[in-house]
Amino acid sequence: MKTAHLSGSLRTNVGKKDASLIRNSGMVPCVLYGQGEQTHFAVKRVAIEKIVFSPEVYQVELDIEGKKSIGIIRELQQHPTKDTIQHVDFYELNPAKPVRVKLPVRLTGASRGVLAGGRLMQVYRLMSCVGLPGALPDAIVLDIAPLKIGDSIRVGSIAIPGVELLDPANAVVVSVKMARGAVKPTETDDEEEEA
Repeated sequence: MKTAHLSGSLRTNVGKKDASLIRNSGMVPCVLYGQGEQTHFAVKRVAIEKIVFSPEVYQVELDIEGKKSIGIIRELQQHPTKDTIQHVDFYELNPAKPVRVKLPVRLTGASRGVLAGGRLMQVYRLMSCVGLPGALPDAIVLDIAPLKIGDSIRVGSIAIPGVELLDPANAVVVSVKMARGAVKPTETDDEEEEA
């Protein structure tokens, strides 16, 4: 998993009044929990936005007034109309304990079915999985080059060492559907390619 760095300052008071003062000063109130006591702190809005509004999933190295810890974003509250970040919950990671995360799905290669005029359907953009923090990849990368029209990749056929996928095994992650004007390859085409 990719790593991002954030430095924050401890919050002396916890409450709605204090949280709105923090937001007005260009900061975002946060809490870190998971290993022992909760830590209430604040980070700069600009710094947290770079992590939140990104297609990547990050492990975040937190430096809260000299105390260092590693966490992941567990929950995020945004303003209902402005989309600004109102509050962030971080879950502190323990290298020996499995953690549940959603990882992005990345597709590589040019599908044979798409080149023949088929339509690529990506059902999952994120997949739920569980594993030790050190075993989690940046993304779930799927090679779609061998997919012909009518073919698909299901959750059950994806294997990542040290990571367990939590989505249903028979669920389709990506498929190539027949589209208007598509040329369905005949058996002779396949034989010629093999030769």
